Amino acid sequence: MTRDDLIAFERDVADAWEVGRIRGPVHLSGGNEDALIDIFKEIRREDWVFSNWRSHYHALLHGVPPDRLMRDILAGKSMFLHYPEYRFFTSSIVGGILPIACGVAAAGAKVWCFVGDMTASIGAFHDAWTFAWLRDLPIEFVVEDNDLSTNTPTWEAWTANVERPRGSKDIRRYWYTRTYPHVGSGVFVPF
Repeated sequence: MTRDDLIAFERDVADAWEVGRIRGPVHLSGGNEDALIDIFKEIRREDWVFSNWRSHYHALLHGVPPDRLMRDILAGKSMFLHYPEYRFFTSSIVGGILPIACGVAAAGAKVWCFVGDMTASIGAFHDAWTFAWLRDLPIEFVVEDNDLSTNTPTWEAWTANVERPRGSKDIRRYWYTRTYPHVGSGVFVPF
């Protein structure tokens, strides 16, 4: 998958959303293609990838076939994609994937767990990271930081007077500016 492939796929999803073909919420990626392509160069097919509700790029980069992914998105499953044969799972619950990712890592599998900056600010994230760190689990947490908790600036909402973390053992953080709004494509679609 190239940067252009990712952008084109997400544009196809946005187009389907705008004409009412998707009967459920959709969270589109954009602006983070290059960072993800670099990270996925390190992720092996036998590694597990756990993601959140904004996961289309993760699925594609981990080998989920685009036509299968699109079918599931069109069926309204964009926020909860599960492909065990590709070792790929998501959750629409903020932080919901964290304990599952830790459990799989505790069983000995290499795990990559993608979360947004708001999720990285909550107790569940710190519990998962501490659990993994104390047990030296084979898990990498990747914080995708767009400076927004839904539409509120994360740093202002959660930790206005604290120095921003730059990462630590087993936590990677990259910053990007999203190209789509929090949900949908910017076009109101009733469903």
